[in-house]
Amino acid sequence: MTKFEDIIERDGKLIYTNVGNSMRPLIRQDKDLLIIEKPYGRLKKYDVPLYKRDNGQYVLHRVLKVRKNDYVICGDNRYKKEYGISDRHIIGVLTAVVRDGKEVSVDNRKYRLYVHLWCGIFPLRALILWTAALPGRIRRKLARRA
Repeated sequence: MTKFEDIIERDGKLIYTNVGNSMRPLIRQDKDLLIIEKPYGRLKKYDVPLYKRDNGQYVLHRVLKVRKNDYVICGDNRYKKEYGISDRHIIGVLTAVVRDGKEVSVDNRKYRLYVHLWCGIFPLRALILWTAALPGRIRRKLARRA
C-alpha cells in the first residue's frame, strides 16, 4: 500500500478525495478533489496541511495559529482545537480544491474571503457545533450507564 507521503515525494503532489466531514463546508466528502503539494518552509495561519498523527491517522485540517514549535489546528466543521502538531507531522499542504470540475486555488480571492470569514467567527462557530453535538453526547453517556 502506497502512503500519501510516498506519492507526494515521488510525484510532487497528491490528488485525492477525502473521507469525512471535518472540513465541510469547504470540502465535500467523495465529491471534491484535493490537490496537496509538498510544503516549503513553515506553514502560515489558515494553511490546510495534510498531516499524520503519531497513531498513523492522516488528517486534513486548518492551521489556526502558528507557534514556535507547533501549530494549533482545527477542522472547519469541528470545535476542538488540536495542539502539538509540528513540522515533523506535516506531509503536504492544500494548494487547490477541484469542485464541480473547476479548480479553486487557495490564492483565489473568494477562497481567501471564505477562510477569513469562517475562521473569524471561530468562537461562535465552535459554540454552534458544540451545541449541535450535545444531544448525541448525552445519548452516548446515558447508553454507557444503562
